[in-house]
Amino acid sequence: MRGLYSRAAAAALLVLFQTQFVLGKRVVVDWNVGYVNVNRDGAKMRRAIGVNGALPIPSVHVTKGDTLILNVANSLDETTSVHAHGLFQNGTSYLDGPAMVNQCGIPPGESFSYEYAIDQPGTYWLHGHDHHQNSDGFRAPLVIYDSHNPFDYDEDILLSFEDWYKEEFAERAKITLDPSFP
Repeated sequence: MRGLYSRAAAAALLVLFQTQFVLGKRVVVDWNVGYVNVNRDGAKMRRAIGVNGALPIPSVHVTKGDTLILNVANSLDETTSVHAHGLFQNGTSYLDGPAMVNQCGIPPGESFSYEYAIDQPGTYWLHGHDHHQNSDGFRAPLVIYDSHNPFDYDEDILLSFEDWYKEEFAERAKITLDPSFP
């Protein structure tokens, strides 16, 4: 009789273990990173970096257990890369995004696919990690839900804050690095 219970318990654990992987989805997000003209501060139009012609960039929503496939096509005139800020990259540091540290930048006209095994619930952000592109708009919230949410609440409200400058980063860098600038 004892062996019967052991086999039943093992079978139940196997089904539970397999169900965890069957429920996880492959979430595919396609980003064409390119320039957009915007007037976000109401003062002047300026070039910024958007995704699929949009700025702000829409947030990405996945659930713990999913696999996020982020296909990035670079339509900029410089290299780019994406950093998933806050996600642990255990065993996948080559997908971490800091250009010329963990990966080479994606050349103009080329594409790269990031594949993230989502195992941390919470709110994070995806952002450009080459040429300070995040300060020119290349950033988006990454929301990871937990299907077994331990908290009881009425609603989620996502607020995304950022600094916005009149000039592109390259212009601000010249001023910052100019020793004659007051």
